[in-house]
Amino acid sequence: MSNSARVRVYVACSLDGFIAGPGDDLSFLPGPDVDAPDPGEALQFPDFMAQIGAMLMGRRTYDIVTGMGVPWPYGEVPVLVATSRPLEPVAPTVRAVHGPIDQLVDQAIASAVGGDVYLDGGALVQSALNAGRVDEICLSVVPVLLGAGVRLFDNLTCPTEWRFTRHNDLGGGMVQLTVVKR
Repeated sequence: MSNSARVRVYVACSLDGFIAGPGDDLSFLPGPDVDAPDPGEALQFPDFMAQIGAMLMGRRTYDIVTGMGVPWPYGEVPVLVATSRPLEPVAPTVRAVHGPIDQLVDQAIASAVGGDVYLDGGALVQSALNAGRVDEICLSVVPVLLGAGVRLFDNLTCPTEWRFTRHNDLGGGMVQLTVVKR
């Protein structure tokens, strides 16, 4: 596609590369820290979302987010949920999509209307990485070793070169690393 939208991943993981613990446990993720140092140039989630025109989310991630009992966190951003099962949208901006990863990413780019695309969900991100469709990864690393769970970078089929563009101290021992595809 000739759209200038970037396809981006914004995610936190443990030091050993897990985005969720066993049973999709997210309790290792820290809550807001009022005593955290100024994050400086770190990309905060609200600032990231302000750049997003559409989101492409895996079904498992959608089920986890909607099961958390919190208000829908993505506002008016169109959310395309990759699934082959029936979907009950929790917001009018949510719709089910299915097909090969290239087709899904192209649909998300078309829905982004000039904004960037946010990819969310381990298997979906892995598929997009394998297809060469991820432009940027913003990774917040939590200083905990989980030992088991859902790994972010499992099942990759080929090496991809990346370039570090930013690193920031988020406080609490967390660091944020941003890479772009070479």
